[in-house]
Parts: sequence; C-alpha cells; structure tokens
Amino acid sequence: MIQEFLIAGFRIRVEGEGLLETWGHFARALRVFEVEPKASEEVILSLREADYPAPEFNSYRLLDAFDFPEVDALCEFRVQGEEYLFTMSRPSGVLWFTKTLSSPEVQSNLATYPHCPEYGSLLRFGLWMMFGIAITPRKAIAIHSSTIRCGEKAALFLGESGTGKSTHTRLWREHIPGAVLLNDDSPIIRVLDGKALVCGSPWSGKTPCYKQEQWPISGFVRLSQAPYNKIHRLKGIRAIGALLPSCPPAFAHDDTLQDALCSTLSEMLCVAPVFHLDCLPDKAAAELSFQTLSENEAHHQ
Repeated sequence: MIQEFLIAGFRIRVEGEGLLETWGHFARALRVFEVEPKASEEVILSLREADYPAPEFNSYRLLDAFDFPEVDALCEFRVQGEEYLFTMSRPSGVLWFTKTLSSPEVQSNLATYPHCPEYGSLLRFGLWMMFGIAITPRKAIAIHSSTIRCGEKAALFLGESGTGKSTHTRLWREHIPGAVLLNDDSPIIRVLDGKALVCGSPWSGKTPCYKQEQWPISGFVRLSQAPYNKIHRLKGIRAIGALLPSCPPAFAHDDTLQDALCSTLSEMLCVAPVFHLDCLPDKAAAELSFQTLSENEAHHQ
C-alpha cells in the first residue's frame, strides 16, 4: 500500500500495508496533507519499514545527544559520509531512522519496534527529523514558532519554550480582526521564486492545528518577556541570530545541513523583516506587533 502526502509543496511517501492506522493522532494530522500518488511527481522522502537492527556506523561523528522529554527518550543523531542515523532509545527498545542526502529513501524499524502509548510521538519526531534533512538543502526549514495568518500574509513568533509564543498568538486571535492560527509549533518556511513563504505542517505541538496552506511572510518576531512593550527591527547578523535558535538544533553540528540552513536564512532575510519584541502578555503587545508589521508592509508596497 502506498500513501503520499504534500507538505509545504514537498511530496513524501509512506509504504506499508495498514501502516498509517497504527500511528494514532499523528496519522490524523497527516491525513490533512494526503494526496493522490503520482509517479510523475518528485518524492523527496519515502518511508519503508525494515525488520533488521539499526546499521552500525564503523566511523561516525556524534552530532548531538539530547533528551526527548515528551516520551522520556534519549535521542542521538549521527552521520557517516552522507548517511544520517537518528535513534530514540527507551527501556522498551530503540526506534531508528536512516536517510542519505542523495536518496529519498528512509528506512526505519517501525515493523519491529514494540508499540506503546508514546509510539505516535516517537514516530512524529523521527519523521520530522528525516523531513528536515530532506528539505534543508532545498531552501526550506522547519522552524520552531507559533504562526498567525492575518489577511493575505502570515507572521511567525519565535522564542524559547515558555516565552509566550502561544499566548501572544492567542492575543492576536482575540484582539486583531481576521487573525487565525496557522501552526503552533513547527511550520515550514521556504524561499521560492524569490519570495519568503510559510506553510502549514502536521507538526503543531500540543495544539491541533494542521492546515494545507502557504502564505507570504510579513515578518518574524522574536519574543522576550518584559515589564513593558517595545519592538525594534533586527538586521544583518542580529537578524540571523534571532532565527537560528529556532531552527533544528541538531543540524547546527553538521556542516552540510548548517551551510544549507544559513544560505536559506540569508535569502529569507532579503525579503522578510525580523523584529524583537519585549512584551507583556497583554492586548497592547499584540496590537504593537500587528501595527509594526502592517506599517512595514505599507512602507514596502
């Protein structure tokens, strides 16, 4: 059985009889992006089950090791040549994914990994990593943000966990006419024909917001908590510095992925502004960011 999905304009394929039915909530998110298979269309990611252990890299460089607190798993991201291996280890076993840059094929031990209540979360994260590897060289990035569409444009709000991204976008929805949520965790940004676009994705954190949409970007706004509301524009290295922490952190340790990521951000900043907002969690903060982005749009029309 073959199922295909179109995410941010990129086609991915899942092969396996009844495989999607085991994925729980993530399967419901993916179905929003399901399309008819087309042999004539390029597939950038093709997921297949493997019934053998994770490959052993004879010589590998450990890129990152970090906890995945949502499922209490230890994650490792390794590279050998142009092959990447991502593993998530729990007492019940290791779920792994592999992909090379030159091929869309992704192998994983989904068939043999013991199912558990956290299975869907592990799968969602593993597929997010593989999708990121596939799209980053194609001028696209999965970026950690809460994203609002207002009118014919979309704004992305960035910040560390707990800084109030979701709160700020909620304030937009409550106080800015026409503001709707596009994604609350990991939309896809891309440069296409010289334009900066943000696209919905099946990765939206704890907020179920899965939309097959793409919109021009009005701006990026990095948030910091403060006892006042104040906004200013960032340019050059400071603008890149505001965006980089919200890009996939593991990719920063791999030269190929990091170079592609920085190249995309540089192109992005030529056509989309970046701001820093010190703010309170109040209506005035939402109105300030909305007014600033609107005035910037009017100035450049």
